[in-house]
Amino acid sequence: MHDSSREYCNELTLRPMDDADLARGKAPLEQPLVPVAPWRLYLYFLRLGATGFGGPIALAGFMQRDLVEHRRWISPEDYRDGLALAQLAPGPLAAQLAMYLGYVHGGVAGATLVSLAFILPSFLMVWGLSVAYVRFGGLAWMQALFYGVGAAVIGIIARSACKLTRLTLRRSAMLWTIAAVMALTTAWTEREIAWLFVLAGVVTTLHAGWWRRPDASVVSGVTGVGVVGLYAPAAAGALAPTLQNVFWLFAKAGAFVFGSGLAIVPFLYGELVQTHAWLGDRQFLDAVAVAMITPGPVVITVAFIGYLVAGPWGMAVAALGVFLPVYLFVILPAPYFRRHRSQPIVKAFVDGVSAAATGAIAGAAYVLATRALVDVSTAVVAVLVFLVLARWKVSELWLIGAAGIWGLMVA
Repeated sequence: MHDSSREYCNELTLRPMDDADLARGKAPLEQPLVPVAPWRLYLYFLRLGATGFGGPIALAGFMQRDLVEHRRWISPEDYRDGLALAQLAPGPLAAQLAMYLGYVHGGVAGATLVSLAFILPSFLMVWGLSVAYVRFGGLAWMQALFYGVGAAVIGIIARSACKLTRLTLRRSAMLWTIAAVMALTTAWTEREIAWLFVLAGVVTTLHAGWWRRPDASVVSGVTGVGVVGLYAPAAAGALAPTLQNVFWLFAKAGAFVFGSGLAIVPFLYGELVQTHAWLGDRQFLDAVAVAMITPGPVVITVAFIGYLVAGPWGMAVAALGVFLPVYLFVILPAPYFRRHRSQPIVKAFVDGVSAAATGAIAGAAYVLATRALVDVSTAVVAVLVFLVLARWKVSELWLIGAAGIWGLMVA
């Protein structure tokens, strides 16, 4: 597992237990695993999908705390493997980690049922919000609500970019350079360029000097990932939002976007607003806000977008498109990943891709800020949200709720 994964695991409290931990009923990590009925694991992920706020880092932390430390259903080694695989493959980290843990317990069937349990609650919540948005979106109260929420979302995205900087870039001048180039490129072009992510991974791999003692099977595997990224399908022009086009656009997002859930934001903005004009700037920012006020994986915002452009069937097709590649990237390489996860080429490639994703999120924050921060008041709200998250451990949900109330009051 690469260094950022190790730092991340440390931050998620993979540490020796002290007397206070034992007094609270925690069991040492070295004790045997507790057998668990499959339905109990699926019920856990159903509850986490319905109540887990805070984004991918928080959700991964909940899984580590609950499944590794408290319940001892998952071993620390399996958790670390799942975390590393989630960072290596494209797609949302929390959803991939959940699917991998389901795979560990129940194979393909376990990964399938865990993915459904984890995604379904937020999908249903977004469905309800989508109906309300379409029906009442023209009313002043809803516009005022998203006036405040949109500003808070900018502060949250900016804070996420800063946290990812600490976790992925460390003190490497090369990784900082990659992130800076991606941030400037995303801010300038207002879209995510998929082949730059692959190029970033190739650059760090070459810099690591892997060619000195390469493993042929690993080299071919990483090269395959690069070829897929370089040949990511690109639209020739604006497309109509048919169900087929909706599916393929979001399947491309699920298959070629690396990083946390927020990494999908610059890609979707470039495709939905700039290229195909399926959404306006305000609608897109509202879609990001909906993802922030609902539990579960952040990328569930695609369901909201699908509903706006193609109704209930568009919502289902968009969710299927973005999560199907993620699911396949877990169940297909899982057995091979365990054999090759410590290879230098894998760790070097992931470092480069993670740095590129961090820069893309920073660039996306700038692009969205130019649309959401329409006056001094909204700029102040964004800065306050950023400072509060940087200083205190406060749930994003509370800040979004407060910003929404402020929007209603000042409108």
